Amino acid sequence: MGMLDQLLYGFSIALTPENLLYVFIGVLAGTIIGILPGLGPMSAIALMIPIAYGMDPTSAIIMLAGVYYGAIFGGSTSSILLNAPGVAGTVATSFDGYPMALKGQAGKALAIAAVSSFVGGTIGVVGLMAIAPSLASFAVSFGPTEYFALMVLGLTAVVSLGGRNLTKGLISAVVGVIIALVGIDSQTAITRFTFDRPELYEGVEFLIVALGVFALAEVLVMLNRRGKGGVRKAVTSLRLSRGELARITPPTLRSSVLGFFTGVLPGAGATVASFLAYSMEKKIARDGKTFGQGNLKGVAAPEAANNAAAVGSFVPLMTLGVPGSGTTAILLGALMVLGVQPGPTMLTDNPGMFWGVVASMYLGTVVLLVLNLPLIPVFAKVLNTPRTMLLPLVVVFCVVGVYGLSFSVFDLGLLAAFGVIGFLMRRNDFPAAPLILGLILGGLMETNMRRALQISGGEWSVFVTEPISAGLLVLAVLSLLPSLVRVLRRRPAAGTPAEVSTPVDGSEERTPTPRG
Repeated sequence: MGMLDQLLYGFSIALTPENLLYVFIGVLAGTIIGILPGLGPMSAIALMIPIAYGMDPTSAIIMLAGVYYGAIFGGSTSSILLNAPGVAGTVATSFDGYPMALKGQAGKALAIAAVSSFVGGTIGVVGLMAIAPSLASFAVSFGPTEYFALMVLGLTAVVSLGGRNLTKGLISAVVGVIIALVGIDSQTAITRFTFDRPELYEGVEFLIVALGVFALAEVLVMLNRRGKGGVRKAVTSLRLSRGELARITPPTLRSSVLGFFTGVLPGAGATVASFLAYSMEKKIARDGKTFGQGNLKGVAAPEAANNAAAVGSFVPLMTLGVPGSGTTAILLGALMVLGVQPGPTMLTDNPGMFWGVVASMYLGTVVLLVLNLPLIPVFAKVLNTPRTMLLPLVVVFCVVGVYGLSFSVFDLGLLAAFGVIGFLMRRNDFPAAPLILGLILGGLMETNMRRALQISGGEWSVFVTEPISAGLLVLAVLSLLPSLVRVLRRRPAAGTPAEVSTPVDGSEERTPTPRG
């Protein structure tokens, strides 16, 4: 009953006209920013800290929280319509969302994203409200060995997105990790893979790789088709049948829970949660082979997970003062600028802020749904744009997004290079998903591996002697087993007469790789 009283107290704060306005402003600004690659939630929050400086601390954090989950929600729109994920947490949404758009089901894909995001956000808020203190105490027990093992699990799980070809999936993941290592080593100050180019000293930006490998590569694929296939102009309604709602409900609920627990772990966040949810659903779904071809579950799972994780990342931020992601690190800075010190005493010292933010998050998910469902037909009209206009617009979209990062022409050259790489990967059936996740997790893996080795005095056995770390590594190995078994089953049959009739490219029963 005490918790219910506190939640009602939180709603009494969040439902004031002033705070309701800040929820709406934050959510609307976040959605618009999420749609535009180049301005993710981190940039938006950083830009709005000066605006928040003169505000009441509770109102300020309510508005900034709205920007955060609004941006993750909005990022799904460009992922589905243009295959141009500007926010890392919505990359997995494009794997099935964009193929749905190509089939003329853009409205349906956007509606699924809206509903799944709402459910994920709601479950995340319930989890934040109910078990924040106990989850925070579990999360703090994670050390560098456990985080390294968690990142390895995330990478191996997503390799399954490479269809039936395990080798190509692993190659993509390794290339992603290598790209993540470009730049100055933070511990030794030695430059790595920079080819003496000062522009590479700070590493390769995620946005350059994502827009190159996804959006620009898609432009090249369309040009290569010379008008064959591509975007269909017929856009179906956004109405979901009872059967479709029944199909997406279980993956949405499962992914929401997985996303929330992933978001609670500092360093994991919405991106890892969305990839893990997509990978999990592809493995357990009866129609897992159709993932990457426009499966409804492939849109619902990552959208539910990334929104639940966005809310979950507030658990370590509010209860421990530990940022759970890059965006919550910016929020931590904003709280300190406002004179608030988050930590274990926040629930007792500043309950109004904690419960006010929790209540505002639930209101924010409702506002997102009400705001975005009517706009879906407007967004879907992007697909009616003639190809002669759409392709240049996508290129401009990419160039402006990348050039706005650092105003560097060199970055535009990198964008073009990754566009060509993405195109060649498509032509040769190399999945882009493991590459992107390798890029995102590579730096975190290296940092945590080094810390673990420093603590253990260089003993590699520390990764298998710690129970949580060992358990996660066992799960990582098990996640690769289905692909390994398929490879071993195919080998004995390599010379049989049945194999002679396989296609010229040597593929057998090829499963189209996820578009991404």
